[in-house]
Amino acid sequence: MLEIGQPRGGASSFAAERSLAAAWDIWLTRWRKPADLIQRSTARLRSLLDFARTEAPLYRRLYRDLPPSQKLQLADLPVVDKATLMADLCASLTVRDLSYAEIERFLAGAPTGSLLRGQYAVWTSSGTTGTPGIFLHDRDALAIYDALEVFRFRGLTAPAEFAARLLAGERYALVAATGGHFAGAASVERLRQAYPWLAPRMRVFSLLAPLPALVRALNDFAPTLVATYPTAADVLADEQLAGRLRLALTELWTGGECLCDAVRTRLARVFNCRVRNGYGASEFLSIAAECSHGVLHVNSDWVLLEPVDASYRVLDPGETSHTVLLTNLANGVQPLIRYDLGDSVTVLPAPCECGSILPAIRVEGRRDDVLACADGRGATVKLLPLVLTTVLEDNARVHDFQLEQCGPARLRLRLGAPERRRAAHALAALREYLRAQGLPAVAIEVSEEAPRRDSVSGKLRRVICAEPVRGRRAPADRAQSAPCSSA
Repeated sequence: MLEIGQPRGGASSFAAERSLAAAWDIWLTRWRKPADLIQRSTARLRSLLDFARTEAPLYRRLYRDLPPSQKLQLADLPVVDKATLMADLCASLTVRDLSYAEIERFLAGAPTGSLLRGQYAVWTSSGTTGTPGIFLHDRDALAIYDALEVFRFRGLTAPAEFAARLLAGERYALVAATGGHFAGAASVERLRQAYPWLAPRMRVFSLLAPLPALVRALNDFAPTLVATYPTAADVLADEQLAGRLRLALTELWTGGECLCDAVRTRLARVFNCRVRNGYGASEFLSIAAECSHGVLHVNSDWVLLEPVDASYRVLDPGETSHTVLLTNLANGVQPLIRYDLGDSVTVLPAPCECGSILPAIRVEGRRDDVLACADGRGATVKLLPLVLTTVLEDNARVHDFQLEQCGPARLRLRLGAPERRRAAHALAALREYLRAQGLPAVAIEVSEEAPRRDSVSGKLRRVICAEPVRGRRAPADRAQSAPCSSA
């Protein structure tokens, strides 16, 4: 069994036996009892605490005056957030000779999917607070994430089934924002590089491409499985209904945003396949997987979630949290212990009918709006919130912003005070993207106002539609899903 707290490093840390050990451990969980699961996660937590407070300067400082790990409960530990980690990234690492400059060089020049020093995945994330994040994961953690995806999310009963499906013609397409070291795209590219025989059957498609080009590329590849954001899946459903997209899917996977029931129902009908939702993050790739009853189950043998109120008081099952604290039990290079993830989560009080021993949760995900801009020829072009966010973050290097549609062909950009010096870069990045989407006439103004944050949480809806395009009647098939675009 893999355990945290052992010395890290060396190419042998991801030898074949590591991956097999992770897969075997996770596969066996289906026959374990709830008490066994708690015992194993508790042992991993104790080992992680000992390792982190010894090897990571951040935790050595935070835990300096705390009792030994064996006497601590999780709730006794201080909370850490993204701003704390990013204020001194290297202090959160257990590899002492790894510098911030080396990490920055890697992010600037390394191909997506490659590993820093051949050992560490480096994933970037932003979130709703405006602070960009950089997260490192060692090869042990990657082995755990891969096994969780295969056995928990995909629900395969044995490793041989994965190979059998590929041999039978299964083809996987991830449709996502690209251009950076994002967890989803980087994970697919890593697998393509590690297993060349998989490469022809796995591909990443960029949502930054113009929609007609994306549709042509997907038709040429003819995937049987597609994974994407709910807002993107809804746009692809429009293309499928119009006959421009011609996919014969066995399953459609969504994540990264809120998937409401109306959109799930529509996607299942349009693509005539099962729709499955997952919950993950750059901090832990596979937090929860959906069972056959449509309920998310936390992979609590490897990741701990604590739903808390605004004062970080742990809530009872059935109470909806202000945020959730994540503890990653799989990763030793950058321990995350009681990390404020920022999501609103509810632990379901009743056991799931599927019989799983893993905790069941409900997650309130991102609720940014899809924008629909007039192209000047009587048509509208949809702009996805995660893509717009990627354009501003990666191309303009702004993170504290809010983009608002205030007319059929007019956008308003609000920037935080430190970001205003990059206003010209933000405008240039947006205009270049809009031109590529066939929207060169859309006007963009930079507001003097700062982004409008939630008065309680401080969180930010980054892409909002204050005045949607009017005068065009939505197709009947879209009527019931419209509210989800502007939650």
